[in-house]
Amino acid sequence: MKRIGTQLIMLTLTLATLYAQECKAPMAEWQNACKMLMFTPGEELFDGLIHPVAGLFEEYFDADAAAMEHRNYMRMLEANGIKVTNLRDVLREMDLDTLREMAFSVLKYDTKGLSKKDAEEYGDDYKRSTIKKMSRQDLVRVLLLQPTVILKSVDNNTGVEAIYQQTPVMNLYFTRDQSINTPRGTVICRMNSSQRFPETRILKMVYAHLGIKPIYEIKGDGRLEGGDYIPAGNEAYIGCGMRTNMQAIRQMMEADAFGHDTIVVVNDHLLWQMEMHLDTHFGIIDKDLCTMQASRANAKKGDKEYCTVDVYARKKGGKEYKLIKKNVGFVDYVTSRGYKIIKINREDELHYANNYLTIAPRHIMAVGGQSEEYHNALKDNGVTVEWVPLENLIRGFGAAHCMTQVIERR
Repeated sequence: MKRIGTQLIMLTLTLATLYAQECKAPMAEWQNACKMLMFTPGEELFDGLIHPVAGLFEEYFDADAAAMEHRNYMRMLEANGIKVTNLRDVLREMDLDTLREMAFSVLKYDTKGLSKKDAEEYGDDYKRSTIKKMSRQDLVRVLLLQPTVILKSVDNNTGVEAIYQQTPVMNLYFTRDQSINTPRGTVICRMNSSQRFPETRILKMVYAHLGIKPIYEIKGDGRLEGGDYIPAGNEAYIGCGMRTNMQAIRQMMEADAFGHDTIVVVNDHLLWQMEMHLDTHFGIIDKDLCTMQASRANAKKGDKEYCTVDVYARKKGGKEYKLIKKNVGFVDYVTSRGYKIIKINREDELHYANNYLTIAPRHIMAVGGQSEEYHNALKDNGVTVEWVPLENLIRGFGAAHCMTQVIERR
């Protein structure tokens, strides 16, 4: 009995020590996830679903089924003790004046087809009075649907007709992309596609409501999307290719926004939509274990799938990054850092096997439906896997990692 009592005391002390550790901005992808942002998709998906390619989706999927999958994924994360904040809920609880101001700037009235009299009557004052009457839910709809009302004066009925257009934020459920959270703090990204620009504006509203003040925002010709950033302790991997460019990476280094002493720029030469971000073909499970799409891991110099890295470093406590290595093979660099690589075959990769979320060392949330080969490889390396059903959501060109923005890890 005495021995059992001693073991219980030791276990209690261990758990107390673990939970006493402060949750902070992520230093490494394998740290225990504490808090994250997600966004359950809804009606804003529909316009993208009727022409998926233009919506940056892979193919049509069932919007209602996708929402159910997303809620189930959130419950699985919460069952692991992670606090998940749903952006949709945050928007609904925001200050009414803030919501109205944002809705006023988002809702567009095109009055070029109105007579001078009608333009005066149905212009900004009319829009403001309409917005003032809106419910919270309808104000949120304005933010998510981004509507434009094209007006025309006519001689019948009310004297005014309209064509209604929308440019909805249909990719907002990929909350990985609009911002990154580094050891230094939150950085607001600048999206590669203009149709995604409104997403970062919404994220800034959410962060302000949550009391999080971003330390930097990408400007000008810089392009940065969160799926290209993977923190790994004192170094960070950042993809440079289809969605993120070197202008943004330089801005980050010059602003000291990374907080890592070594920045590993992974140059993608394939530029393929299926693997548009670094996290679609490379992932980290633990300090000594990672995954990589097999054709990239096996690629030779000269192949489009052959990735190279440029390494920038600064002295500890310093600010200026200097290029110390150039055009190093990605596989060579990763293995030199002590990582074992699990190679993911093409069939699994096309089912988003690499786009998992690491929530603790050797503990991941991954898309269900993968091969026995992949199951065994993870098992053989001591990885705990929770397989998440995401068959609809993944058709939007993203998966378990893309749908989460981890803001704190322990």
